Amino acid sequence: MSKQKPSVDLWLQEAKADASAANCGMYLIHNGTVRQTARAAVREGVLDAPPVTGMTFGYDAEKVAQAVEEARSLPGIGYVRVWLNEGELALGDDIMLVLIGGDIRPHVVDALQHLVGAIKTRCVTEQELH
Repeated sequence: MSKQKPSVDLWLQEAKADASAANCGMYLIHNGTVRQTARAAVREGVLDAPPVTGMTFGYDAEKVAQAVEEARSLPGIGYVRVWLNEGELALGDDIMLVLIGGDIRPHVVDALQHLVGAIKTRCVTEQELH
């Protein structure tokens, strides 16, 4: 059972109404989804990795909050918002949404990579189902 995904359009409206908007020249959104190709095949080149049929996903809210605060402190970043799903997810289900707003493209791209990386390595537990 997964959670209801928030509206990205609403998120962008809220971000642009935020006090930080005057200093944000770019917003980037990451939408991670459950894919059929196993992580071992994509990341490690394991050719015979069985296809994924779903995923069990969870997260540590305190660690996520710390990662968000870390991202907010990066150069040029004015706005950060994160939503994470949880439970048993099917192929195509949304795993996470991350919205980053900042002054210039390099800062926003770097912050998005930094935050998604931190979430994936420090904050979540995920088990592929086969």
